[in-house]
Amino acid sequence: MDPHLLRTYVTVARLASFSAAARELGYTQSAVSQHVAALERELGAPLLIRRPVGPTPAGERLLEHAGPLLLRLEAARADVLRMAAEPAQGLTLAASPVALTPRVVAALPATGVTLRVLPRDEVPAAVAVGTADLGLVDGPAAPSDPLRLPDVAPLTTLGVGEEPVHVLMPDTHPLARRRGLRLGDLADARWLDAPDTGLPLDRLREANGGRGFRPALRYDGTDVRVLTALAAAGHGLTLLPRSAAAGVPGTAAVPVTGPRVVHRTELVRLGPPGTVAATLADVLAGGG
Repeated sequence: MDPHLLRTYVTVARLASFSAAARELGYTQSAVSQHVAALERELGAPLLIRRPVGPTPAGERLLEHAGPLLLRLEAARADVLRMAAEPAQGLTLAASPVALTPRVVAALPATGVTLRVLPRDEVPAAVAVGTADLGLVDGPAAPSDPLRLPDVAPLTTLGVGEEPVHVLMPDTHPLARRRGLRLGDLADARWLDAPDTGLPLDRLREANGGRGFRPALRYDGTDVRVLTALAAAGHGLTLLPRSAAAGVPGTAAVPVTGPRVVHRTELVRLGPPGTVAATLADVLAGGG
């Protein structure tokens, strides 16, 4: 399958327009139509409905494969180019918001660092395609278990921290004085859905047999302070590592006592790290 044809198809499907895809890709509209038609001939199935433009069932299935395939190709290209390039003097670190704990921030070199705060699902891809030298990702896990990361490239991971998790709620909440809470008892509570800052509700729902943990409000940003302000205002509960939940005005942070779950942070890289990256990894892993 020609990746150029596949990339054209994905762009048309995303924009729902042949003309808009042509403008974005720098092709003529006729060339875009020819690319899609060639891919349909190769696969022996129609991929797009033309009016209005949208994927067919076969096209929907192809889209499920296309993103990881194109990303993996870009990662391979970036990996080879990285091996041939001169070693970089600085460091670009991509990190999910909650992964930037005070310990991580204190460990950053004094100069030469570019910090990119990204949604947690985008961090591995940034490392894979070479727009970041290192990545820091976070999420809930059983103690000492690795995080589940997307298969975007042969990434190397290193666990650099685990913290207890707390439920953040207004200090006037009926449960605010509890010494501990079981997540299963909170399945029907009002929750904040903040996939890029709070710990993901879909993981909590999965751990609870696929039920509960319905969002009362969704927050699509990456500022943890906004999320904690929403919790303090009573818009819903959220789950955060202890360091992010502690000391927020107007809130109570109650430890989760069951099931056994921690907030885990991992460092991800592709290929051998440069000197600055290796030093940071050593510090975060406790070796310096």
